[in-house]
Amino acid sequence: MSARAAQRLHGCGTALVTPFRKDGSVDEKALRALVDWQVEQGIHFLVPCGSTGEAATLSNEEHLRVVALVAEQAAGRVPVVGGLNQNDTAAAVRFAKSIAAQGPSHLMVVGPPYNRPPQRGLVAHYEKIADAVEIPVVIYNVPGRTGSNIQAMTTLQLAEHENIVAVKEASGNVDQILQVILHRPEGFSVLSGDDPLTVPVMALGGDGIVSVVSNAVPGPMSRLTEAMDRGDLTTARALMKTLQPIMITAFAESNPMPMKAAMAMLGRMEDVVRLPLVTLADEHRGPLRDALRAAGAL
Repeated sequence: MSARAAQRLHGCGTALVTPFRKDGSVDEKALRALVDWQVEQGIHFLVPCGSTGEAATLSNEEHLRVVALVAEQAAGRVPVVGGLNQNDTAAAVRFAKSIAAQGPSHLMVVGPPYNRPPQRGLVAHYEKIADAVEIPVVIYNVPGRTGSNIQAMTTLQLAEHENIVAVKEASGNVDQILQVILHRPEGFSVLSGDDPLTVPVMALGGDGIVSVVSNAVPGPMSRLTEAMDRGDLTTARALMKTLQPIMITAFAESNPMPMKAAMAMLGRMEDVVRLPLVTLADEHRGPLRDALRAAGAL
């Protein structure tokens, strides 16, 4: 087995929310319990400190602690993909080394926000990071948050790097995602970054999803990707019908505001987010609760 194949990410990975106490501090007990529950429910990998984990409002010390805690609690049962979001390449390299030292199996690197570099700048940014760490790197393309799109040809160029093993594609551009799927090197994983596109991306040959809604419904989302992996469209369609209301209500306002509300409804953490995010508006809470009930989560 090649090194890339051994590091392959597939199935459903949860973009973990970061639980906070009422005073705004990280709730380590709730986070440990969340990791255990996710693994017990059959999740395939975990992604702490991404957009859903409110990484933008975590201090560097908190960020490293969350990654370390998730890696420690997962204890090798599933891969742990630590998030990195920096728009200064030199700072990103330094922080990437610090994150890698916390024990994750992979590093997920967001395209640099705000700077809006050209494609060759994106290539240089990712190559610098991938050269600097020993754990494999996942590209995270989310132009709605960063202001720049990592084009298919750029992803494919980066996929030739021996230490870049996957892409989380949240552009919403199915044609772009398909181009990567069709032309990627062997063993390079293509993961949807949008829950509603799980089935289309996997039907085209993608490998899975980095999911927001699997925070609340890890079992059904894992089974959905497993059904798609074995070509069982009947099961996949039935699961999507059940999960679609959550996929809609989970984005009624900015992520992770709805998901934090959902997790509080499930009794797994406090409904606390850090400013400038605020708690979910009351008008969205009823539909969210109904969606959780429909999925059997409540």
